[in-house]
Amino acid sequence: MNTVVIPSKLGGIINSIPSKSHVHRLLICAALSSGKTDITCSSSSEDIDATADCLDCLCADIKREESVFVVDGAKKQTSAPSEKKTLNCGESGSTYRFLFPIACALGSDCSFALRGRLPERPMEPLFTVLEQKGICISGKGTAEVSIKGKLQSGVFTIPGDISSQFISGLIFALPLLEGDSIIEITGKTESRKYIDITLDAVRSFGIIINEEKNYFRIPGGQKYISPGRLASEGDWSNSAFWLCLSVLSGKQISCNGLSIDSLQGDKEICRILEDFGAEVQTSEGSVTVIPKSLKGITVDVSQVPDLVPAIAAVAAGAQGRTRIENAGRLRLKESDRLKAVSGVLNELGASAAETEDGLIIEGTGKIKGGTVDSWGDHRIAMMASIISAISDSPVKIMNSQAVNKSYPGFFRDLRSLGAEVLFDD
Repeated sequence: MNTVVIPSKLGGIINSIPSKSHVHRLLICAALSSGKTDITCSSSSEDIDATADCLDCLCADIKREESVFVVDGAKKQTSAPSEKKTLNCGESGSTYRFLFPIACALGSDCSFALRGRLPERPMEPLFTVLEQKGICISGKGTAEVSIKGKLQSGVFTIPGDISSQFISGLIFALPLLEGDSIIEITGKTESRKYIDITLDAVRSFGIIINEEKNYFRIPGGQKYISPGRLASEGDWSNSAFWLCLSVLSGKQISCNGLSIDSLQGDKEICRILEDFGAEVQTSEGSVTVIPKSLKGITVDVSQVPDLVPAIAAVAAGAQGRTRIENAGRLRLKESDRLKAVSGVLNELGASAAETEDGLIIEGTGKIKGGTVDSWGDHRIAMMASIISAISDSPVKIMNSQAVNKSYPGFFRDLRSLGAEVLFDD
């Protein structure tokens, strides 16, 4: 699918979609509990569906009834241990990295089917610690990775600067083992807030995790206990595009369903927009951006790498130089996201250059428009869409269906803010 976005001044009120990060975690905890859990989730996405489908195959019975995921974790108690399972992860890194150690802890004989760039994304540190504890892994780096064995408890030493998802996956899995375990994190921990979301989720299901400095001490033999009913949080990562669209369009946008008290690190977009010069007002459950004159800034995104495409769009709409630093991990996302962001901006008439671990963007407040590819990356497609607000001519996004990975209703919601959006199949 290709999409054309006509330049226009957009504004209004929009509701945030459910947080993909939060829903992944609630589904996993619910699936690992022995009771039934209802998870209110007004909309889904390819990544969320991948996690639900894999859990349904692995250890639970999961159904979607209108706006609720109904999860019955009792299925794992009756499934045959020798049954070979194939878990289709799609392109979801969260699904793959979270469920891999869980399957090992359950002693499941299964394979993980991967699409897109997912087979290329880093896994070796996680593979290494799991192999040290009794797991046999085959098919590394291919589109189908298989495991055999039952995970043993002990000390799991893992770097903190490659993917927080490794640590989250171990946090989910290790309480299921008979013995006590320790996760030792070496180096700087990046995207720490994602680990905090995981800790909050497992603790809401009665799991005890003790933290001290760079260690997590996890008692074994624990059981996940369902609280019965939970609701997903609003998604700060995707809502950031609407908040950034406001400063590009020059019209006020309010996004409802966002909690400023959320553990999601991407709520940092509020401070970043203020640094650019915007005014951000927060109230209970709502965030409003009031556009002002924008100036270039320097921003360290080591803890919020998913915000880079939205920040880059704002940088092009600001006056002066913006430096985005400590973003090297973005080269290993659905695309080489640093190359994709700079390439798309330059093709549209902005000025962007890659550094080893970031971007330098010379903002002028305008772009010329044109045709770009999404690079198969949902966040690149969204960036190209919102930057149309400062374009002299329409922006055409090839392969725009990439948004379905996290936000299938993105273009519908863009229209609700007043955009003229045309589809060319």
